[in-house]
Amino acid sequence: MIKVRGLSKAFGGLRAVSDLSFETMPQRITSIIGPNGAGKSTAFNLISGSVKPDSGTVELDGRDITGKPPYILARIGVARSFQTSNLFFGLSALENVRLACQGLEPRKNYLSRLHADSRVRARAQALLEQFGLAERADELVRNLSHGDQRRIEIAVCMALAPRLLMLDEPTQGMSPAETAEFDALIKSLAGSVTILLIEHDIDLVMSLSDHVIVMHQGHKLFEGGPQEVRASERVREAYLGVQHAAP
Repeated sequence: MIKVRGLSKAFGGLRAVSDLSFETMPQRITSIIGPNGAGKSTAFNLISGSVKPDSGTVELDGRDITGKPPYILARIGVARSFQTSNLFFGLSALENVRLACQGLEPRKNYLSRLHADSRVRARAQALLEQFGLAERADELVRNLSHGDQRRIEIAVCMALAPRLLMLDEPTQGMSPAETAEFDALIKSLAGSVTILLIEHDIDLVMSLSDHVIVMHQGHKLFEGGPQEVRASERVREAYLGVQHAAP
């Protein structure tokens, strides 16, 4: 689904990402992990078009999307959430998702009254039901829990009918109970969309992921299945901080 080749980006004298290459398989969950400063968010920004790379390429289904702006990528099936919630907090849960659903409508309908479009409203309500938020449809987003706000954010992404869903630390600030619910939610989405995930919760990563990319100081340190990552001495040393015992 996504093919990254030789992706690099420097900010002044800091090389945030260096010669990064990997691939994601369709309808699978690929996670990018690594300590703070490893280059994970910069890699996400390069893939999602927020930042242009100095070198390297990004392909979506064989199509070169390197450096394309986010609004173009959204049209061809790339949706992304951010580390901090990015919603209309003065609107209800339903209104947030309904506005996102409107984005798939023909341009001639952009200025139509949202409340008059029963098709858009029905799709938004169906998404809220899918994400367990139907009972909170009319509540203002600012009054919802952090976990529910994150659910709405992902519902907004899914309203765009993406082929690739990019989630940047989606469980940040969640309680253990909310994280467990999120685990089940993401697994339920994996059959319909390819997911690329940045996450610090290692237990969640190992539970969710089909494939894991480990970054360290801007480079790809290791990649493989969850069990391969757990077994890697290089990962334990560089990321988990485990040192070899003296012989």
